[in-house]
Amino acid sequence: MNSNQWLRNGLIYLLILVAVVALFFQFFQQPKQLNMIPISKVAQSVQAGTVKRITSNGTTLTVTYKEGGASETATKSNRDISVEETLKNLGVSADKISAVDIVYENPTQWGDIIGLLSAFLPLIFVGALFFFLMRQAQSGNNQAMAFGKSRARMFSGDKPTVTFADVAGVDEAKAELAEVVEFLKEPDKFTSLGARIPKGVLLVGPPGTGKTLLARAVAGEANVPFFSISGSEFVEMFVGVGASRVRDLFDQAKRNSPCIVFVDEIDAVGRHRGAGLGGSHDEREQTLNQILVEMDGFDTDTNVIIVAATNRPDILDPALLRPGRFDRRVVLDRPDLNGRKQILQVHVKGKPVGEDVDYGAVAKQTPGFSGADIENLVNEAAILAARRNKKAIGMSELQDSIEKVIAGPERKSRLISEEEKRIVAYHEAGHALVMRMLPNCDRVHKISIISRGMAMGYTMNLPEDDRYLQRKSKFIDDLAGLLGGRAAEEIVFQDVTTGASNDLERATDLARAMVTRYGMSEKLGPRTFGNREELVFLGREISEQRNYSEEVAEQIDDEVKRIISNAFAKAKELLTTYREKLDAIAGRLIHEETIEGVEFEAMFSDVPAPRPAKAPAANEPAPRGGTAEAPRLAPRTAPSPA
Repeated sequence: MNSNQWLRNGLIYLLILVAVVALFFQFFQQPKQLNMIPISKVAQSVQAGTVKRITSNGTTLTVTYKEGGASETATKSNRDISVEETLKNLGVSADKISAVDIVYENPTQWGDIIGLLSAFLPLIFVGALFFFLMRQAQSGNNQAMAFGKSRARMFSGDKPTVTFADVAGVDEAKAELAEVVEFLKEPDKFTSLGARIPKGVLLVGPPGTGKTLLARAVAGEANVPFFSISGSEFVEMFVGVGASRVRDLFDQAKRNSPCIVFVDEIDAVGRHRGAGLGGSHDEREQTLNQILVEMDGFDTDTNVIIVAATNRPDILDPALLRPGRFDRRVVLDRPDLNGRKQILQVHVKGKPVGEDVDYGAVAKQTPGFSGADIENLVNEAAILAARRNKKAIGMSELQDSIEKVIAGPERKSRLISEEEKRIVAYHEAGHALVMRMLPNCDRVHKISIISRGMAMGYTMNLPEDDRYLQRKSKFIDDLAGLLGGRAAEEIVFQDVTTGASNDLERATDLARAMVTRYGMSEKLGPRTFGNREELVFLGREISEQRNYSEEVAEQIDDEVKRIISNAFAKAKELLTTYREKLDAIAGRLIHEETIEGVEFEAMFSDVPAPRPAKAPAANEPAPRGGTAEAPRLAPRTAPSPA
């Protein structure tokens, strides 16, 4: 809105305010009660010598008496005749008139003007109100006309807030997008070799891996117009609005070519067509159709690149992913050890950090953390350092923040009985001992019976390095470690509690995945069972389509039961063999509540740590084909509430 519009609107509001105030004083203010007397009585009082002063204002006379200083008001018929002549005409002697102090006041014209305004105030108020309503209606029409306009926000690269230097842990993705930025800056370098500018770049990765941050870095590096919009901003409840906004967005992009258009969460409009409740006439599908048309309709000399982000590439429409629309798919995975270290160093910039901080050690303790998790970790450490009245973030704050991010905040105020404390201590000791004595389990980093989040205690085991492939032998050992707490309860108390509910759930899921997804069952062989289905409009898995018979389903259940039973038996055997160690660990937990990994390992100084078996050397070339990445298991926290 410009200054002239502000001025016009201000005058309208001021006029309405003046009219309202004037109407209030006209209709609600109590009129003055004036003591009116006839002019003949004034003449009699002057003749009697009781009048001290007469003030004349036009036709109005204010009479002030000598005794008491009281005043009365009278009117004369003719404005042009003086007070002296009026009194003389009424028979007052000249000497009596001269004894009175007669004062003349010049009558003002404002009284007439105010009276005139008072008569027309209702008309002024109604007219101003009508004019205001007409302007509002006109503004509403303008808004209605702009309803189909794009809501994309345009940024320029003159003052970048985020650059590629602020993004760490995704070097390959940065290289892909840096090439796109270079294409926009120096297109002749590529077109001279016959290269075609990519029309679309799809950023794919789990939540928190830096897709939006990377797009902001592209905006900072490109020095070209950058349009940012979310997929949900296209679709409204009115038919055709989404398609209209898509057309307007691409028209703006073409006018500002070369430029970049970033569409965040494109799965909001880019899902499979025909899979929703609305059929082919669904508003979302019409918006997707318009996006497909616009992306395929670019001129050859139009330097507009679409950068989109999603964490659900499996539900996108195939027409959106074909070459010519999204030519490149950039995968942003959770960072590895070096990536986590670099991300940690990026997020501690500008924060006071103690000399005892070891970034490599923190990176080792955070496997599976995304960039957003590490940012949250550093922020929690800074808050914790401030609460402890420290001037810098230390290693202890970072380690405490890791546990807080994984398991939740400590709940030292939770009061539990001595019996329950003993049960929790033996439960966690059972987990830790089984993990220590099995060769393929990750190293125990910390044991605690202090409540965190929903867990009454937890055993944190962390891998030595990043692992992308999981062995069957490790799965079996992990199952035994998960069931170690339940086994310890049976051995020590000859009873079980609800504390192992989360352990049993995770163990069952892992054993079933071994049988149905990874083909690790000797009885059923190397094949998968069941096709997971999802309804696209719900965006989540809701059922599994069976591609096997009831007989095979029974065999799957038997195999899952066998795997879990064997793992449970192995855990009980280890706990029985090392019962003295179990009692020692539990007793120390009861007294100290927490055991660090170094202290825990020192308790097994007389028991050598088992080593995992080495993989046999490969004597033949590996087969051609893709290798799936293994699932990443979060550190175990137990026991959970029932």
